[in-house]
Amino acid sequence: MQFDDDANLDTSEVKDVRGSRVPGGRATIGGGIAGLVALVLALVFGVSPDQLGLSTGNEPQVGPTSSSAAQVQQACRTGQDANRREDCRLVAVTNSTQDFWRQEFARRGGTYSPASTVFFTGRVNTACGTATSAVGPFYCPADRQVYLDLGFFEELRTKFGATGGPFAQAYVVAHEYGHHIQNLTGTLQRAQDGRQGANSNAVKVELQADCYAGVWAHHATRTPDESTGRPLITLLTDQDIRDGLDAAAAVGDDRIQEKFQGRVTPESWTHGSAEQRQQWFYQGYRTGDMARCNTFR
Repeated sequence: MQFDDDANLDTSEVKDVRGSRVPGGRATIGGGIAGLVALVLALVFGVSPDQLGLSTGNEPQVGPTSSSAAQVQQACRTGQDANRREDCRLVAVTNSTQDFWRQEFARRGGTYSPASTVFFTGRVNTACGTATSAVGPFYCPADRQVYLDLGFFEELRTKFGATGGPFAQAYVVAHEYGHHIQNLTGTLQRAQDGRQGANSNAVKVELQADCYAGVWAHHATRTPDESTGRPLITLLTDQDIRDGLDAAAAVGDDRIQEKFQGRVTPESWTHGSAEQRQQWFYQGYRTGDMARCNTFR
């Protein structure tokens, strides 16, 4: 995965509050067993804290303590920085993802409303409640922001057995922005019926977000960057796509249940099997057409 060295990164799309102290409230979930259970329940991304019942109910509903994006503004200026630094890479992926969806909505006669990516460490307050890093990456529809603790990517490799790599990280970000697309189009709320299971709306919503991530990947090297008119991402290899597919499989419900509880219980699935997650990501990547992502059909 390579970025155009001369491209200008738009750090206004990222809020960097790593190391900030979250005022008020308390941690909704701790470390150890509780954190692991929460992580497994989240499976692994797409669920905001309120959906898991992790909000305390009395913490102040405020955003991060800072929105200055001080770290990324200083360090992440060009595509060359994205080729060298993990946080700058995620800024670039955020830019590329939103560039694509902005152009796709315009092509379809609509208007795209952008979202922000928030980098945090430890704990963060959101409009969906307070969450710790144990929840994993998630999208909060109430404030339209994607939340990432960058330490998760190491856990994706060490705890869940993914091969890792830059595109595995890009897949996670693109999946979360898939939820943002669902929020804008009105399908995200279909996961709010409280049901679980292999044929539940919760699973269908997650698989559609995987498919949308694949749609972005299909177009990533052809989506022009606003600053240069050239694609921000200049190269995606077959190995990159394999890394994305591997990450999708690693966080399949069946893989995680087998690993952490020793048995597979499809009646409690919330995100879909490893095979389904790979299938729908590849469906989006192969076709490049969001209309082919109708997992509810």
